[in-house]
Amino acid sequence: MSKSEKNPQNAPAVILPIGLNPEKAGSATDFNSTSKLAYDYDDSYNPFEHREVDKPNTTTGALIHLLKSSLGTGILAMPNAFNNAGLVFASIMTVIVGLICTHCVWILVRCSHKICKISKTPVLGFAETAEKVFEYGPNWAKKYSRAARQGVDYALMATYYSTGCVYIVFIANTFHNICNDLLGWDFSVRIYILFVIIPCLFIGQIRNLKLLVPFSGSANVFILVTFGIVLYYIFSAPLNISDKPAIVSWTKWPVFFSTVIFAMEGIGAVMPVENSMKKPQQFLGFPSVLLIAMITVCVMYTVLGFLGYVRFGSEIQGSITLNLPTDEWPAITGQVLIGIAILFTFGLQFYIPMEILMKKLESKISKGRNIKEITIRTVIIILTGAVGIAVPDLEPVISLVGAVFFSGLGLFVPAFIECVYLSAYEGFGRFNWKLWKNIFLMIFSAIALFAGAFVSILDIIDTYIGSEEGSGHLVKTHY
Repeated sequence: MSKSEKNPQNAPAVILPIGLNPEKAGSATDFNSTSKLAYDYDDSYNPFEHREVDKPNTTTGALIHLLKSSLGTGILAMPNAFNNAGLVFASIMTVIVGLICTHCVWILVRCSHKICKISKTPVLGFAETAEKVFEYGPNWAKKYSRAARQGVDYALMATYYSTGCVYIVFIANTFHNICNDLLGWDFSVRIYILFVIIPCLFIGQIRNLKLLVPFSGSANVFILVTFGIVLYYIFSAPLNISDKPAIVSWTKWPVFFSTVIFAMEGIGAVMPVENSMKKPQQFLGFPSVLLIAMITVCVMYTVLGFLGYVRFGSEIQGSITLNLPTDEWPAITGQVLIGIAILFTFGLQFYIPMEILMKKLESKISKGRNIKEITIRTVIIILTGAVGIAVPDLEPVISLVGAVFFSGLGLFVPAFIECVYLSAYEGFGRFNWKLWKNIFLMIFSAIALFAGAFVSILDIIDTYIGSEEGSGHLVKTHY
């Protein structure tokens, strides 16, 4: 009998250290770092040597893609995040959250590299990494491997569809301000969302990633020009920090953390970028693609958040571009360009979850696939726009998406995946410090999720439904 027949899942043999009860092998409760269960595997396999990538990315190209995944509507929301924390507290915590997000990306990619070697698999995506870590992990985890993959897949879809909703609301708010002020129109944001859905229906039908390259390239140029215009208006007059609080009430902090997590997290793009690299070993390490990208992101987010809040103070809106004047052509140009840039980026954001969904529906829509896929894409875009129509205010939408989706997928899931991996192979270190570290990350993620979602939902209720004093009934706001 061959080795593969003895072990159909290619799961490595179990080696028990002296003193470990065989009946406790793979137990989820055995966290003793000094007598830890370990699995033996062939360490000679190098997954990087077996990767076959069509037109692989250079290290520089991977860095550019990773930066692009983190630079978008999120950075424009950073001044508003500072408004919900205070200058000093926000500056410090933005760096700390950046470090946390960077570490979670690092442990996810590291676990992917390790499990590729163990399972002798050249390349794994986010969901496949979760599946393989469970499949080759402790005995208790093996039966949940498929559920782990499905869970990450559905979380990725929910995250990117909700991000698409943020994009639609952002574009609509941008053109609402420009057109109503410049042309004298009196349309509500909801009407503009209906207008924005129309081009999104066409861009969302693009199924080839190469066809999105011109859109992404144009979007990058437009975003850079807009950043320059924003900085011009920030420095157009002397800045005064004396009237800005160093720290604000803790009741506003959940919105701050949710917004920063939304802005910084690009967890869904991490594995595709790493998988496409010619030298994937350079994604981690020192210096590395991840380190350079996240240092750049942290610096840019902190600087723009600080300066934007100092310039506009409590009047700051969900995106700093919405604070630019609508009667000056440089500001108008910047707002139009950023609106078009985010519209062009919508195609890429929509492409990722649709790829996952279509693979899951492949066997069910084999007959007449083209018409069925067009219908599915159209329905999803319309539903995404409908959510935006229900909540057309940018600030609570960004906060809610960051709290519910990005905190769980970007923080909780990588920490839990590492716990499963370490429990089977490397242990948790002296005093189980890696276990306690991951427990902290998961608790932080849970607090950000529940507190951020609670405060964001209250903000949405307060924004759109208010109690008219003495009337005994509810009234709608102007939205």
